[in-house]
Amino acid sequence: MNLYVITASFLGTAVEFVEALTIVLAVGVTKGWRSSLSGMALAILLLTALVVLFGVPLMSYVHVSAFQLVIGILMMMFGMRWLRKAILRYSGLKALHLENEAYEEELTRQKKEGTATKRMDWFGFTTTFNIVLLEGIEAIFIVLTLGLAANELSSAVLGSVIGIIVVIIAGILLRKPLAMIPENTMKFVVGLMLSSFGIFLVGEGVGVEWWHGDVSILVLMAALLLVSILSVGVLQNLQKRRVRNRENSASNHFGSYN
Repeated sequence: MNLYVITASFLGTAVEFVEALTIVLAVGVTKGWRSSLSGMALAILLLTALVVLFGVPLMSYVHVSAFQLVIGILMMMFGMRWLRKAILRYSGLKALHLENEAYEEELTRQKKEGTATKRMDWFGFTTTFNIVLLEGIEAIFIVLTLGLAANELSSAVLGSVIGIIVVIIAGILLRKPLAMIPENTMKFVVGLMLSSFGIFLVGEGVGVEWWHGDVSILVLMAALLLVSILSVGVLQNLQKRRVRNRENSASNHFGSYN
């Protein structure tokens, strides 16, 4: 078992399914739990079939080294996208993603389509099926890339299963959006892990001999964390300077009329 792969898979899966659970809860409240949970269950069955059909054969018949460079690039792209969004959010250039607001928006949208009934509501069913399938596909991407790249598919699957179980238990206990979970921070951490692991794999793919092997991943994470913090500081200062310049410009423009 690889603790790094388990942790990265756990965080990535949990983030994706926190978003899905927000919609599932909103649909359950307005359309009924039968419609909501049925859509979720069908999506999970379909996702499981996709993993069995494509994940296991890839692991069994294709040598992992052939995928290192490609998977590393994909992980870098995926991780850097999350890092970019996190940096923009923390610097104030992008609104924070708050699950309680997403819950209220979905609740309002569902209520416009009608109230909850004991019969199957196909609008609610389709909504939860689509969101769980969409977020699940992203989670599968994380699980398969981590598992194939590190030759530790069992560790990646274990981390994802733990993530799903934790989110489901939290949803059952809370019965409300998981606003207490710092999703933006989780995305930032997952972005760091995926980006650093991707850089590591790209390096191995082109023949780089990393210092102390897998330990270099932690060094890469620390370096990316430092760069991210500095980027947030620089962007915050630029934002403050722009606001100050606009205020000065407006003040001078107003003064010219006096």
